[in-house]
Amino acid sequence: MTTHDPIPARLAALKTATTPELKQQWRELFDSEPPPFNRRYLESRLAYRIQELAYGGLKPETIRRLERLGEELDGGDRKKSRMRADLKPITGTRLLREWQGVEHVVTVTGDGFEWQGRPYKSLSAIARAITGTRWNGWVFFGLKSRRGRA
Repeated sequence: MTTHDPIPARLAALKTATTPELKQQWRELFDSEPPPFNRRYLESRLAYRIQELAYGGLKPETIRRLERLGEELDGGDRKKSRMRADLKPITGTRLLREWQGVEHVVTVTGDGFEWQGRPYKSLSAIARAITGTRWNGWVFFGLKSRRGRA
């Protein structure tokens, strides 16, 4: 290979670019305003976009296959398809929380959660049933800090 490939250098430069520089690159590469997400997200999406434009994106057949697999997983439910799969703990995970001297065990199911043999769609509903007050279920069960860090 005799020609120099500038793509690895562009990818490496993302790490040292300032956030305003990353946002400007976003505008240039996506022709839209950057989303209000953290720097790591901007870096990863810009890295993908740089490579996609240079080397080509996914083949149409791959895109169709991924869409079919996604529909199999979420049953075509648009709300589920917009949820990040990595936000919810793996099915079968047991969450333990002691509240006022009583230990509560919640099991993660395929379509929500189970507590005391009853299905729930959200951890917040379970936290409210346990405490009698409104709670962020992710905070209550220690999956997310109050400051918003995972």
